[in-house]
Amino acid sequence: MENLSFIIGVIGNIISGLVFLSPVGTFKRIVKNRSTEDFDSLPYICTLLNSSLWTYYGIIKPGSYLVATISGFGVVVEIVYIVLFLLFAHPKMRNKTAILVGVLNVATLATILLLVQFLLYGKMRIKAIGFLTAGLNIIMYGSPLGVMKTVVTTKSVEFMPFYLSFFLFLNGGAWTLYPVLLRDWFIGVPNGTGWFLGAVQLVIYAIYRNPKSSTSTQ
Repeated sequence: MENLSFIIGVIGNIISGLVFLSPVGTFKRIVKNRSTEDFDSLPYICTLLNSSLWTYYGIIKPGSYLVATISGFGVVVEIVYIVLFLLFAHPKMRNKTAILVGVLNVATLATILLLVQFLLYGKMRIKAIGFLTAGLNIIMYGSPLGVMKTVVTTKSVEFMPFYLSFFLFLNGGAWTLYPVLLRDWFIGVPNGTGWFLGAVQLVIYAIYRNPKSSTSTQ
């Protein structure tokens, strides 16, 4: 059972790595056009906060080094994305992104870590971080849904990150099975929710992926 959980954990790490790298095409476009266009920075900001807390969770919980390593990788990748966003976003979006980074990735993260580090101990500290990361994980999985209004309004998925949604779907499935074997519901519940939300995003993408078909019926 231990070997099986390790193998599934490694597979989950690989898929998670693909999740973190899936927006590379989007940022190539941003750098090439020197504009973030209508892309939203919120998914990357939420993912950075989430990855930071999962890294801490993996460090303080014995035997969770697979969680810590892939989450640490995610922290580095998301920082790069956000820096590029700040460089190429129009002033309104740049200001919004900077404020969100300051509030969520600096102030909120620092407050959480200081409180749990100095006020909580042992299993209570692990549980507190577990609940927080579980909630934020659900938000991370659902964050691409923020562009759904644009998709429905324009009947186009141009600004919906397909590969991000696709790999979040796969990632949710892998990290749902892994904690079932280890009985870690802080990982299992949010990733099971993420698997479902990823499926919803893929269905919406399938509906609107061909704008011509929607216009021809009008």
